[in-house]
Amino acid sequence: MKLMIVGSTGLVGRHALQAVLAHPGIERVVAPVRRALVEHPRLLSPIVDFDALPVDASWWSVDAVVCALGTTIKVAGSQDAFRRVDHDYPLAVARLAHAHGASTFVLNSAMGADPASRIFYNRVKGDVERDLTALGFASLTLVRPGLIGGEREEFRAGERVATAVLRALHPLLPRRWRINPAERIARSMVDAAVRGEPGVHVIASDALA
Repeated sequence: MKLMIVGSTGLVGRHALQAVLAHPGIERVVAPVRRALVEHPRLLSPIVDFDALPVDASWWSVDAVVCALGTTIKVAGSQDAFRRVDHDYPLAVARLAHAHGASTFVLNSAMGADPASRIFYNRVKGDVERDLTALGFASLTLVRPGLIGGEREEFRAGERVATAVLRALHPLLPRRWRINPAERIARSMVDAAVRGEPGVHVIASDALA
C-alpha cells in the first residue's frame, strides 16, 4: 500500500514515520514537510507550504493518511495560528488526499475533543474531528491521547511538570489519565491506517496507556 504521513517531524510523527518505513506491507511513504528529511529508498518527502498545498501533485494518490500535525498556542503564537495548524492544515490535507482516492484517514487528536467544549484547545480538536467525519472517508480513526510521553525537540515547561506528577502518581491513576507514550500512539495510528477498517473509530487514552 501507499501511505502518507503529515507531521512527521513532531514527537508522535517521528515514531510513526519510523514505523511505516519499517512496515513490510507499505511499499511507498509520502511525507510532505517544511524541511528536508533524511533520504530513504521508499520515502518521498516533498517540501511544501501548508498554507498553499499543491492541488494536482501526483503524490496525493495514496491509500491512507496518518496525520500527526499539531502545535500549542504558545508555540503557534495565537489562537488563530493554533487553529490553522491543528484544524485547517489537517483538513486541507484530508480533502486533497480524499479527492485523489485515499480511503483511510487516521488523526492524532486529543482526549476531551469536543466541538461544544468551553476549552479552546478541546473545541478545535472537536471541530477537526467533526469536519473530517463529514468528508466521508471509508475508514476514519480518531486517536485521543492524554498527556503524551516522549522527548520533544522544543521545550514545554508545563508538559514537563505534568509528566513528572503523572509518573509519580502512575500506580494510583485510572488508565485514561496515565501518560500515553508517543511510540505507542504512533503504532496505534499506523496499525489503524494499515487495517483500514470501515467506519469511524475512536482510540481512547486508556487504550494507549
